[in-house]
Amino acid sequence: MNYRKLGNTNLEVSTICLGTMTWGEQNTQEEGFDQMDFALDQGVNFWDTAELYAVPPRKETFGHTETIIGNWFEKSKKRDKVILASKIAGPSRKYLRNGENSFVGPNLEEALNNSLKRLKTDYIDLYQLHWPERNVNNFGKLGYVHKENNWNQFEDVLGELKKYIDKGKIRYVGLSNETPWGTIKYLQISNDNNLPRMMCVQNPYNLLNRSYEVGLAEISIREKIGCLAYSPLASGYLSGKYRNKAFPKGSRMERDFDFWTRYRKPNIDEAVEEYFKISEEHDLDMSQMSIKFCEIQDFVTSVIIGATSMEQLKTNIESVNVNLSDDVIKKINKIQTIYPNPCP
Repeated sequence: MNYRKLGNTNLEVSTICLGTMTWGEQNTQEEGFDQMDFALDQGVNFWDTAELYAVPPRKETFGHTETIIGNWFEKSKKRDKVILASKIAGPSRKYLRNGENSFVGPNLEEALNNSLKRLKTDYIDLYQLHWPERNVNNFGKLGYVHKENNWNQFEDVLGELKKYIDKGKIRYVGLSNETPWGTIKYLQISNDNNLPRMMCVQNPYNLLNRSYEVGLAEISIREKIGCLAYSPLASGYLSGKYRNKAFPKGSRMERDFDFWTRYRKPNIDEAVEEYFKISEEHDLDMSQMSIKFCEIQDFVTSVIIGATSMEQLKTNIESVNVNLSDDVIKKINKIQTIYPNPCP
């Protein structure tokens, strides 16, 4: 396994992060336990979850993923072996505290304490803001129209988070689905006011969406606030399993077709086919090629992988041992110029 520092801390996290959002929906608790056992044995010490999970998000399964992780901690007694990341949800879900999601006050306190209770731990290593309170374009939305709404000022959010860092309930904080403007403002306000510093930005990054390279990549390197790359396989498209319009039984697209619309855009099939040809030509597993491309970027701290089977998990973790030649990188970049970011 490979490791990198989280932000400007001395915390060494594995460059493969265990994603967990399917546990409690597509995966059972037993399967989640097996994945955690295996990943830890392979040197994966960094796990990511959220209060909102399992996904697709539903009232009936909200919090189930954290509960499964907490049950594993209780059974295995290995909490100290894991660098654990979770998230407080942004506004919009009515079943989460009546939809009054806020990153300050009673909402933050309730969200954090409930996560700690489900996770059966007294601290979270990395607590992230799942998506901004303010109106922004994320989750693949384009056509930005500026429209103000009620959102808490960054200094107030950081001040609230500091309370829980001081209490030992949170070690570090981070962002998710954040913009370059939001990221740099958080850093500026932290520096100017001696407030907690954001250590990472968990945003989508994959061969079908390299938009992080515009703006955020430079911020990540200069400010030591690396990307936690989620969706490195674009919901399975970059594994090649959906080629030729195939949707294998039990896959995300077969189960929840209407939810996963982000990766059904023009030129997806064409781009995937070209990347598949590269993997075939160079005798590479397509999933491993796609994940490794993310891992080797200087601005990436860790790549969040999610698997619904042990076979997928093993393949994804083994990507750390793959080498991408200069020729492969050159060919990947050429396809990007032909089909630029079909899934922003």
